[in-house]
Amino acid sequence: MAYKTVDRQTLEEVKTKIQRGMLPQWAFTNHDIYERELEHIYAKTWNFIAHESEIANPGDYVTRWIVNDPILLLRDKDGQMKAYLNSCAHRGMQLCSADFGNKSTFTCPYHGWTFNQKGELIGIVAGNKVYGHEMDKSQWGLRKIPRLESYRGMIFASLNPDAESLEDFLGGMKWYFDIMLGRTTNGMEVRGVPHRWIINTNWKISSDNFGGDPYHTAMTHRSTVELGISPQDPLYASYGHQVVLENGHGINLCTTKDGGTKYPYQGLPKELWGEFEQNLTPEQRAVLYKTVVFVGSCFPNLSFVSPMHGTGGPDEPLTSFVNFRTWRPLAPDKIEVCSWLLVDKDAPESFKEASYKSYIGSFGPAGTLEQDDGEIWTRVVDASKGYMIQHKDVHYDNVLNYIMGLDRVEPDESWPGPGVAYPTCYLDAISRAFYEQWVDMLLASEA
Repeated sequence: MAYKTVDRQTLEEVKTKIQRGMLPQWAFTNHDIYERELEHIYAKTWNFIAHESEIANPGDYVTRWIVNDPILLLRDKDGQMKAYLNSCAHRGMQLCSADFGNKSTFTCPYHGWTFNQKGELIGIVAGNKVYGHEMDKSQWGLRKIPRLESYRGMIFASLNPDAESLEDFLGGMKWYFDIMLGRTTNGMEVRGVPHRWIINTNWKISSDNFGGDPYHTAMTHRSTVELGISPQDPLYASYGHQVVLENGHGINLCTTKDGGTKYPYQGLPKELWGEFEQNLTPEQRAVLYKTVVFVGSCFPNLSFVSPMHGTGGPDEPLTSFVNFRTWRPLAPDKIEVCSWLLVDKDAPESFKEASYKSYIGSFGPAGTLEQDDGEIWTRVVDASKGYMIQHKDVHYDNVLNYIMGLDRVEPDESWPGPGVAYPTCYLDAISRAFYEQWVDMLLASEA
């Protein structure tokens, strides 16, 4: 049977499979599934669009997308954040095409309609001569994005006016965001501008990979082992905890085998350590002290990684960085990656520069580990388009394996943070929770 369309019964069968650690491979390439995802996931939930440091001053703006909805995000002259549909109310043209800048007004290049920072229509070419005095400009302003909120400087938007609060949506993830983003008094800032590039894959594959798959590290990034950058131990990425959070979120906190470290607090400058005591709880500081890598995903398509890497030379010290990225769906088999490098505002300039170079060399668009991942994700989708995969029922021979640790690994009840924490990162617990959230949101559309 071909799944050109997917009904409720099929989705319920998929959910049952996911709970048993299996996922139909056609979920990555089915066009009906993709259209449902756009309507019932991306249009319903919160989407990360920018960091507050990108629009620090009145008039600063950035342009972003929530899948196919263009977003104009700005800080107005009163210092308030505003988000509008980046589409002229006259003929619908994309109003502002620049990635970022500073403006007091925005003029459409099609017919010259002009809008101010409050989204109000303030100028019409030939005005009353063509529309007359009866034209009510107050009715033709830019359309506001229904919801706009931020946490620790991370700005999220939702197209759903009835979406739960951002804090409720993030849930326990806030405790871990506090460690990465709120550890210093003045928070984080974006270094440079976010990079964007295209990968021929499905958005769920990259979210799943960052959120719940440290298991791939030893093989996909084998070159780093051969170069002596990563340990020979095939279990090295398993040490630490995998934490399953609500709403499909999850994070891995990787440590060394014995939990010790030569680089306390990820090698962050000692000048900042006092601020950790001011801004973090003792439990959060203990986690930050020994964690080597933070990596995870915030459902549906925001992922992050904070590791330590060198900047090139064999004698160069390891430097940590914080990288957030989104996987914007463009098609079932195509995404746009948007990737931000974040660094503590209070860090010395020398550390900020080293952190940026460390990011560029590893997880930037030309980074070694980035290239490894992109190749793998593309090949998964290439192998998921064929007739054989699309035309089988939801049977054992048409599902992918997500059974690692299922009913075998018990939670660590002593874990100090929120969520269900397991004492290993070689586990598919986050992936199963991610796909269960995914199918639940699709099922909700069938109610």
